[in-house]
Amino acid sequence: QVQLVESGGGSVQPGGSLRLSCAASGITDSLYRMGWFRQAPGKEREGVATIYSRNDYEYYADSVRGRFTISRDNAKNTLYLQMNSLKPEDTAMYYCAASPGGVGSLLPLDYNYWGQGTQVTVSS
Repeated sequence: QVQLVESGGGSVQPGGSLRLSCAASGITDSLYRMGWFRQAPGKEREGVATIYSRNDYEYYADSVRGRFTISRDNAKNTLYLQMNSLKPEDTAMYYCAASPGGVGSLLPLDYNYWGQGTQVTVSS
């Protein structure tokens, strides 16, 4: 059974940085996609960044491109999201997601497995 556990969230001032981690277990497929999503109160869940196992293809939402970086450590089965130059509008619950096959995607419907989320709050 696939399990995803996020950590690293917290409160930070605008312009600050955080690094989120997602510890994955139970993924047996050799080809899979992983992604980070976020959901603010009263808003729909949106894709932030995605990475594909086959060629490390990365893709970012326009709102975070140039500020966020997705990466992974296969030896540790861990996915990361480095978030720099954080803005108040980045405040949300951040989720890690995974699914077998396919290419990277920012669409929540393309993912089968989800973590419980970690809260990120950007405020002065």
